[in-house]
Amino acid sequence: MALKMKELMLATGESKSTILYYVKEGLLPEPQKPKPNVHLYDEQAVEIIRLIKYLQHNFSYTISQIKAIFAENNFHTGESFEMMINALELISGSKEGQWFSREDFLEITGMSESRLSGYLERGLLFERAKGFSTKEVEIAEILKQVEELGLDSILLDHYVKAARSLAKEEFEAGAKMMKSSPQKQTQHYELFFNLILTLKPYLCNMHTVAEYQKHYTEEEGSA
Repeated sequence: MALKMKELMLATGESKSTILYYVKEGLLPEPQKPKPNVHLYDEQAVEIIRLIKYLQHNFSYTISQIKAIFAENNFHTGESFEMMINALELISGSKEGQWFSREDFLEITGMSESRLSGYLERGLLFERAKGFSTKEVEIAEILKQVEELGLDSILLDHYVKAARSLAKEEFEAGAKMMKSSPQKQTQHYELFFNLILTLKPYLCNMHTVAEYQKHYTEEEGSA
């Protein structure tokens, strides 16, 4: 269903000038113009605008950064689950748009080929379609610290095991949610992001804090 400018403004809460700016910057497709004073926007423009706002408000992305990651990831809206996967992939990648080949990644991190292969097999690192992002460089540094300080690597394997288990649960819950109410596409991906990127880290971190506090209290009590 095509939307007039006022309808698009009402659906997104954005001003006319902002919507026209998004069109100018190539973030929104040009509207259809059946008549000189009639501009009709595809209803998917609502989803794109909501994602733009989400990236700006929750991750402090600039318009230039959003343009870059949209273009680099061939971002498009369509079936809602595919849209969420594409958006989550782009959020989980490099905000600055920097990607490195395997050879460059090894040189930057000082990691050997065999060690990288081991991390990939264990699910501690991921090689994307475009190679490795700055996020993988950051994770590689953490893994290096783990080895240098002698942390038991069993903890990392537990992370991977828990992550894989949660990933299956998240997929099944998300698929069930969308099948039950496919008309609520916007609410679906906003909830999807909030669960995975906000609620899950919060629960994991706060339970860790609670565990430390529990043991600290027990030690203080026995002192």
